[in-house]
Amino acid sequence: MTESISAPACAPASPLVLARTAPKAIHTEQDGPVLHVRLNPWGQEDTLDAAVLGDLTTLLDDLHERPDVRILTLSSLGTDFCLGADRNEYQEALAADPSGVVLRRIADKAHRLCQALENTHAVTIARLHGRVIGAGLALASFCDLRAGADTSRFRMPEVGVGLPPAWGGAMGRLVSEAGTSRIRELMLTCEVFDADTAHRMGLLHRTAPLDQLDKVIDSWTRPLVRRSPEALVLTKRMLAGYARADRTADVSLLDSHLLTAALHQHTRG
Repeated sequence: MTESISAPACAPASPLVLARTAPKAIHTEQDGPVLHVRLNPWGQEDTLDAAVLGDLTTLLDDLHERPDVRILTLSSLGTDFCLGADRNEYQEALAADPSGVVLRRIADKAHRLCQALENTHAVTIARLHGRVIGAGLALASFCDLRAGADTSRFRMPEVGVGLPPAWGGAMGRLVSEAGTSRIRELMLTCEVFDADTAHRMGLLHRTAPLDQLDKVIDSWTRPLVRRSPEALVLTKRMLAGYARADRTADVSLLDSHLLTAALHQHTRG
């Protein structure tokens, strides 16, 4: 049975629960220990604006008090999984505040979100379809498991539009997941690559026809809910520790400054 938690429940709930589990920019449904989180519930542009970043971060922060949620799936209700960050929002923030403070705050939200996604106790599963671009790929890379439709297309376009790939600290994560050599090539060339290529690189763990993708997700969630919760959490944290060891010189805290400086220069140019 699926219980929607994106709208107030019939039974009374504490003000804290109502305030912190009614996101507007994302849609959430809980099915037992599995929490389904879906981007773009209103069929708007498939981008990651500040509202989406804020709602996702709040939800992940609240999961610390929700041990009943053991698995989180991340998907989109839009035509595509995600077309990246909202560059119009970046330009508007810079126009409203030329000092760059507002823009840095938005970019810092992306970093906090990715850290929260990596650190949550729940096993996270990305369900990808359509186009997965820039920040959308970065966000998915922080999930524990990733499955994509065989028609999915991926791209890291930042260099092509004159920006550094500085979103959420994802460069280190992508290199850790897929290897320096291939990530270097794809970031520098900005070329589109398909689901099969993403699978060979390790950016996808499984691929399937779009109409079979939910079966792939189910094939993961069914055994995971039978595992010891403590064993899963410990294993997740051990894996995260080893992954971070590959990022010893992690400079991701500078991402917001790098992005702001690049946009300043881009606007003046």
